[in-house]
Amino acid sequence: MRLTKHHGLGNDFVIALEEVNGPLHGDATLARALCDRRRGIGADGLIIGSHPAVDATGLNGKPIDVVMHLWNADGSRAEMSGNGIRCLGQALAMARDDHEATYVVVTDGGFRQLVVHDDAAHRLATVSVTMGLVSEGPAVPRSVSERLGSDRHATADLGNPHIVVLVSDLSSVDLVGTGAWIESQFDAGINVEFIATGTEPDSLDLLVWERGAGVTEACGTGAVAAATLAHQWGLVGREVRVVMPGGSTEVIVAPSPDGEPILIGPSQHIATIELPDA
Repeated sequence: MRLTKHHGLGNDFVIALEEVNGPLHGDATLARALCDRRRGIGADGLIIGSHPAVDATGLNGKPIDVVMHLWNADGSRAEMSGNGIRCLGQALAMARDDHEATYVVVTDGGFRQLVVHDDAAHRLATVSVTMGLVSEGPAVPRSVSERLGSDRHATADLGNPHIVVLVSDLSSVDLVGTGAWIESQFDAGINVEFIATGTEPDSLDLLVWERGAGVTEACGTGAVAAATLAHQWGLVGREVRVVMPGGSTEVIVAPSPDGEPILIGPSQHIATIELPDA
């Protein structure tokens, strides 16, 4: 199996494409083995890009390029990842030797369109992604609301669930203890984003506890959820810079509830790996 490893702002993924390897089968066991940081390659998630069905319908008349299947490091499935899909876009550009390309990707959360600008050596790409509709997420359990107290919070759904918590000081957040506890209070788990207004206009600082992966350096869908809710709360405009430990990304908030936000950020190719079939 030939894999490539990429990261989007420190959120790293191993990716295998069927158009490179032929038919592939992914599951929780493979994800846990490959993502193990001591006994495997090490990553926050495994992505397998499979061929679309022969009779699959494209997006707005455009053919489907790849179907994205994503597993978290713990083997659980994830519907969508904003950083992961950018990494998949770069992997596809590498496989096709594209440097400027538009791709249609099918995720468990629906269709996404990617515009990839990859450099001459396929080392660093900038990828913009249409992120689908942002809808209200799952109901917040009373236990979570009571623990968060006066901190403003709300949920959002981008094909995967999020809870965004506005705090005055991110340095006071117990990211592991509180993030893990909040995730455990939701039946299907949830991604937890703590945000504070940034030092510059229309900017947010964000820390994330990701469902199935724990603390990560960045979360693309989380950045979109945070920017959308912060815009609704009157804290930022429609063009938002979201700063995370791994770096910053740009979010263009949808102009209306039935529009799609856009996420713009980097994907860095780390390595190409050949694994024995066993």
